[in-house]
Amino acid sequence: MTEREHDHDWSVVESEVEYETGWYTGGYDLVEQPDGSTKKYYWAELPPAVVVVARADEEIVFVDQYRPAIGEGCLELPAGIVEDGESASTAAARELREETGFDPAGVSILEDFWVATGVLRHRRAIAFAEGLEPVDRNLDDNEFLTVTSIPVDEALGVARAEPANDATIEGLLLAREEGLL
Repeated sequence: MTEREHDHDWSVVESEVEYETGWYTGGYDLVEQPDGSTKKYYWAELPPAVVVVARADEEIVFVDQYRPAIGEGCLELPAGIVEDGESASTAAARELREETGFDPAGVSILEDFWVATGVLRHRRAIAFAEGLEPVDRNLDDNEFLTVTSIPVDEALGVARAEPANDATIEGLLLAREEGLL
């Protein structure tokens, strides 16, 4: 049996943080590859995030917000950062309340996974929320968004329309796979 490439030690010779933005940290690891050569592998590290598929009867709750990184407004699922010491399900309920003004009776995590493993050090959880009750919103000072609901049978089509958002498509597909949509 031959050694598989990922079974090699892949020793990190040097790890360098080149910048910190407050939103993410970027840098590189100088890594010894299986053939003994070294290469810089660049990365960006972001805190874990959660995306919320919130179902209200026969509709899915979306938020419409401008995304400066791509210069367009996006219709997407509510999402946000998992705070230190907070579980993904607690973060999902908090983000849903803050962004949409809905407090869920129940939240379950559908999946928790690494995102864009070729360049990011970032985990994303997809949560499903139901039993929504209206409450006051509490937007962050950089959140300018509008809440809208899309019928369940139209939600994936809406999510796939440009500018499509990976997290929204993933969330809806996972919820559909679990029989929740």
